[in-house]
Amino acid sequence: MFHKSFKKVLLGLVLGLGLAACSDAPRNPMRVGTNVWPGYEPAYLARDLGYFSKDDVLLNQFQSATETIRAFRNGAIDVVALTLDEALLLAQDGIDVQVFLVADISAGGDVIVAQPGIDSVKDLKGRTIGVESSALGAYVLSRALEIHGLPFDEVRLAHLTVDESEQAFYDVKVDAVVTFEPYRSRMINNGASEIFSSREMPNEIVDVLVTRRSYADQNPEALLAFSKAWLKAVMFIETNPDKSAEMIGARLGLSAVDAQASFTGLWLPGKEDNAKLLAHGSPVSLIDSTAKLSTVLVKHGLLNKPVPMDDVFTDAFVR
Repeated sequence: MFHKSFKKVLLGLVLGLGLAACSDAPRNPMRVGTNVWPGYEPAYLARDLGYFSKDDVLLNQFQSATETIRAFRNGAIDVVALTLDEALLLAQDGIDVQVFLVADISAGGDVIVAQPGIDSVKDLKGRTIGVESSALGAYVLSRALEIHGLPFDEVRLAHLTVDESEQAFYDVKVDAVVTFEPYRSRMINNGASEIFSSREMPNEIVDVLVTRRSYADQNPEALLAFSKAWLKAVMFIETNPDKSAEMIGARLGLSAVDAQASFTGLWLPGKEDNAKLLAHGSPVSLIDSTAKLSTVLVKHGLLNKPVPMDDVFTDAFVR
């Protein structure tokens, strides 16, 4: 009887220690990747305001969209902030993507800036343009040339990341670059002129947060908590513009005035608008417009074939 009782006590002790170890085991934080872009700042603002902890979310900032997408493809990050056209490229390559939050819609935030003396898109004929080797860079440039009636084969391309383009511009190695904030403001402050912006192509450039369907299925609470923190930060930007501009400017190396100005060409949808944009059957759903975007990308050779939209979007984490 003594041996049996001792075994029961010992077993209970071992199980108790095991359960304690499980409850105290470190959780793996959700790894989120972005490049430098004002529309992605709600993630960093949410972190700095304490809306989530580093134990729950680990933010990774990359220097270019190319690096960010590579990290997502390789499984180095769980969530990636990118443009819809880039999400379509991932889907085309067999990655089962889920778009679960709309970060921003560009209305002037994506631009082409040029050297002094180049005053229009048509003036780019025979010139060299710095552009990132991504669907977005190629898409903005192809649409700008299309809108202004300049054939694509009448310009020369220099394939550079957005940070490389900025330096190449200062070194006068390129005549113009496809870029965005905060690079846009810095370059204009250093003499560049803006000759095209996404205002001329409304609702065509949308930034979203994307994960894999398998990750969403296994980590719904983590995605829900992060979505709530993001949308809370969007509300903070709306209700505390001066304080948020000061915090964002400090992080991006901009003055508060320039940081605030960088959002001029962006719409950051809040909770209700996100739900409408992501919902199936909503009058303003992105599903139909993205299907059109897919067709345009195929036309310009940026996609091999249109991507089915049925299962790409989910509003489960913003409802």
